[in-house]
This record gives sequence, structure tokens and C-alpha cells, in this order.
Amino acid sequence: MERLPAALARRIALGAQGFAEPRPAGSVGIRQLRRTAERLAVVQIDSVNVLSRSHYLPFFSRLGPYQRSDLDAVSNRRHDVFEYWAHEASFLPARLHPQLRWRMAAAEQEAWGSMTRVQRERPEYVAALLARVRADGPIRASQLQEERPNRPGSMWNWHAGKAALEYLFFTGALTARGRTAGFERVYDLPERVLPRAVVEAPTPERPDAVRELVRTAARALGVATETDLRDYFRLSPVDARTAIAELADAGELRPVEVVGWGRPAWLDPQARRPRWIRARALLSPFDSLVWERPRVERVFGFRYRLEIYTPAVKRVHGYYVLPFLLGDRLVARVDLKADRQAGVLRVQSAFAEPGVDVPEVAVALAAELRLMAGWLALEQVVVHERGDLAAALATAVSGGGAPG
Repeated sequence: MERLPAALARRIALGAQGFAEPRPAGSVGIRQLRRTAERLAVVQIDSVNVLSRSHYLPFFSRLGPYQRSDLDAVSNRRHDVFEYWAHEASFLPARLHPQLRWRMAAAEQEAWGSMTRVQRERPEYVAALLARVRADGPIRASQLQEERPNRPGSMWNWHAGKAALEYLFFTGALTARGRTAGFERVYDLPERVLPRAVVEAPTPERPDAVRELVRTAARALGVATETDLRDYFRLSPVDARTAIAELADAGELRPVEVVGWGRPAWLDPQARRPRWIRARALLSPFDSLVWERPRVERVFGFRYRLEIYTPAVKRVHGYYVLPFLLGDRLVARVDLKADRQAGVLRVQSAFAEPGVDVPEVAVALAAELRLMAGWLALEQVVVHERGDLAAALATAVSGGGAPG
């Protein structure tokens, strides 16, 4: 069994996620966006918009500034990607639609809450709603005249119509045609949305489909534990272990020992082994590089917790905190807010990791913040006083310098 130094494993993981290549020197278009979506395979969607909708950020992190309307075109018009439940609600390459039909068929076991309840209690309503979409075309949940339940504090506070649409979405009877400007999902029939070749593709048996999902996760992660591979598409332990064993027998996964990981790992034999990583990127909390917190700690020695749902007085670092990648290390974290009315990107807190070169990190982070502000059409970066990196960062921001 090959023994990988921890630093090499970290570079392999970063290379698999698209950070071994320099950002494009020219303009970024649909071709680069499609390539990145294919490489990541899963781009998580989240409704929080304090900085930017989360699915836009992974493309900026890897490619630099681009037209967000181009990414909208990839999902809403070209349908190179489709929406479904993978890691969480996510965009995925359209080619993976057949590989997730087993999950659609197992909605009674895989779905949750009001989705399955409305089907059990009002199956005729669900069927009528599907017939309405088939006859009348795309629909949004807000078009349905249904009373919203009074469940304060619940993030799944859906009325019956929304729950029924989500059930039909989970089963694959409906898919997302796109999103409105307010981020509301528009539902339609798959045969009216997805590429014809995808709709007509045969449905693989569940073991074959799961094997392809694990294969895809392995390519996206580079080197990973069983848990990492399983988590990428939220697979069951039994399904994942079986697929990993079959891929290993076929030579498509190679068992390795990573120094310091303390558990078996699997290497994609085709993964690049970069000699160095020269990345500079701010990462969404929902970026596939950092969404699995135990993996982040294992690979980067970076303890990261999402504090959105933590009461403000108990937050350690802030509300919407982005790790900062410099080279092959996570060296800092910043709580960011796009103050669109004032035209300001606000750094509400900035913290450095222990042992980093604070002036060097501050200069690099200031450059990335200015680049992000320009991409978000904000006129300036304002650094607030909270955090041990804040003073140096404020100095670096005010000192100017090259934005890219």
C-alpha cells in the first residue's frame, strides 16, 4: 500500500477540486463554467444571500470574475446541469440524472417530512398538481392558493402545494426549469427541460448507478476516506462500501495510507499529483472543498463550523464566514457581507490561523477581497475591527495594490 505524505494528499485534493491550475487570463465564459461544474459534479445550492447565492461562489473561487448570467444560462436555459438532492440541494451535470433515478424511485424511504406526508394524506391532490403542470406548463409554488402553516422557526415551513411540488420533484416526475430572480424554483416536466439524450438514457440498476456516483466522487476528491466518498452524494454506508470494493477490484480506486489521517483512504489513480499549489481563493461555506467539516480538519488542520444558526452572542467568528485559501493552506477566515445599498463589501471580522505570516496573508486577502468586490459590483471594501487579522487587513486594503 502506498504511503502518501499529508502535504501531497492535500495537494492532490486541491488539484482534484480545480485549484492546481491558474485562473484564466482572459474572460471566463460558458465553456469554463461547464468544465468546472463537471469537475466538481456537485455544486450545493443555498438560499442565504448575505454575500452572494452560494452556488455562484465556487466558480468565482476557481475561475475569478465571470458573468453570473452565464452560469444562469448553464442551468436555466442550456440545462447542462440540473437540480436535485445530492449532497444537499445541488446543481449536477445532466449526465448524472440517470444515476440518481434509484433515489427518485425510493422517495418513500429517501424523502422526509411534509413531502411524504402530503402524498400519504392527499395523493389525489399530488396527482392533480402533476396533471396541471402537464397540461398548463411550468409552475411556481407561489402560484398555488394554499394556506401556509404557522410553524415559526421552521426552515421547512411549506404549504401543501409546495410540499406536493417538492414530492414530485424528489420522485423525478418534475424537475427544475430554472429559478426566478427571487430564487424561487420553477417546476416543469423533465422531458420539457432536460436534454433529450438524458431523458431517453436507460436507467441503470442501483448498484451500477451508485458505483458511478462513487467513481465521480473519487475524481472530485482525489484522495478520500470511505466517509468522504459516501458523503459527496449522501450514500448509505452499505451502498458506498460495496461500490468502493468493486471499484478497488477493478483498479479504479487504489488503497493508500495518508500520514496523519489515521484511517484507510482511497486514491483516484488518475488524480494529478501537483508539486505545488499557488491558489488564492475565498471559499463559500457550502463549497465542496470545505463542506465536510471532519475532512477539512483532517486535510488542512482547519477547524471550521458554520455559525449561521448560532445565536449572535455565541458566534466565535461571525455569521457568514469564508475560509481563505492561500497556496495549499487555509490561512484565515472572514465574515463577509455585501452591503448593496452602500456599495460596500464589508469584512465584519477577520481572523488569521496560528503561525501564518500575517502581513503576507493580509496583502493577499486584500487583493482577493478587491477582486470579489468588483465581481459583485461593489465599489469598495471596508474592514471592521473584529478579529486578530483585522488591523493588518485594513492597512492592506487601504494601501491599494493590484486587484488580481
